[in-house]
Amino acid sequence: MEEAANLLASRPDKYRFASTMNLVDRTRSFALRIVELSSALPSNRTADVIARQLLRSGTSPGAHFREALRARSKSEYVSKLNGGLMELEETLYWLEIVEAANLMKSKRLEPLKIETSESHRDLCLPD
Repeated sequence: MEEAANLLASRPDKYRFASTMNLVDRTRSFALRIVELSSALPSNRTADVIARQLLRSGTSPGAHFREALRARSKSEYVSKLNGGLMELEETLYWLEIVEAANLMKSKRLEPLKIETSESHRDLCLPD
C-alpha cells in the first residue's frame, strides 16, 4: 500500500490518467449493461415505462463523467460529476423497482446494483 502511495506521489499525472481512463471504460461498460438489461425486460406497458427510465438514468453517468473531463472550471467539473451521481441514485431506484415488481430475478440485478454503488463511490472520489 505504501509503495502504491509513493508511486502516485512521484508520478501523479500518469496514475490520475490511468484512473480516469478506468472510469471512462467502467461507465461505458455499465451503460452497455443497462442497455442489455432494459432490452431484456418484458414487453408490456409498465415494463416499457420502467425500461425507458432505467435506460435514460443508467446511460447518463458516463456522459456526465465525460463532460466533466472537459469542464472549463472547477465548479463546472463538480456540477457535471454531481449530475452523474444523481443519475446513479436514480438508476439504483429503478433497479429496485424492477426487482420489487418482479420484472427480473434479483440474481441478475444484484451485480448491477453493486456496480451502481461502486460507481457512485468512485465518482465521489475522482483523482
